[in-house]
Amino acid sequence: MSDWILLRGLTRETRHWGVLPGVLQTHAGIGPVTMLDLPGNGVEAAGRAPANVAAMVAFLRERAARQGLAQPYRLLAMSLGAMVAAQWARQHPEEIGALVLINTSMRPFCSVAERLPPRNWPALFGMALRWHNAPYCERIIYRLTCNASAAFATDVAQWCAIRGSAPVRRANALRQLWAAARYHAPGAPPACPTLVLSSAADHLVDPVCSARLAEAWGAQHRRHPWAGHDLPHDDPAWLAAAVARWLATTSASHR
Repeated sequence: MSDWILLRGLTRETRHWGVLPGVLQTHAGIGPVTMLDLPGNGVEAAGRAPANVAAMVAFLRERAARQGLAQPYRLLAMSLGAMVAAQWARQHPEEIGALVLINTSMRPFCSVAERLPPRNWPALFGMALRWHNAPYCERIIYRLTCNASAAFATDVAQWCAIRGSAPVRRANALRQLWAAARYHAPGAPPACPTLVLSSAADHLVDPVCSARLAEAWGAQHRRHPWAGHDLPHDDPAWLAAAVARWLATTSASHR
């Protein structure tokens, strides 16, 4: 049985998945999942984040091998993590059995303004200037990425605690942003089954980015009607159900 690996995005780490891993196991029939941090985040915060996606792939391949995970891996990844997952499948197709890509954006399928709408630039610049002010930064991240805000205060407090225990260095955040900005996806689709998930109300990344990616690759694409960029936070049950339905159809088509 191959292993599922979960990859988060820019400056986020495994604890930011929240309840999703448990929901996936309960509602999508997925066995135990392994959550790996990108270099510079979470348990890898002490290291230097590379400024290109291919180097991130090399780093994660070593971590997966060290943990003895079974290939072909099945990757569920969002945002920058989804770029890493796509590159992994491009460089080492024999190692990847399935991809679930959430709210990502990749050249050449969308423009700079679609990948990072100009309306968000002032907020992101303000974060860069006040990077060590955790409450300020985490509140901005929340407002840019989450549409389910009933637990705003509790969630921001938890995110501040995460930041305090494993702070991402500003230089690492900028290198990750640079890696994401430069990443150019392959024109040919991955060799493995691929599901693209997006949020229609994503305020951080234009959802057209996911739509064009799915169209270019001939991948199945499902849209959430109201969630923000952090779909795993806003509606983990919907995400798990979408993955479960896709796995059922994928399994049936390969019998």
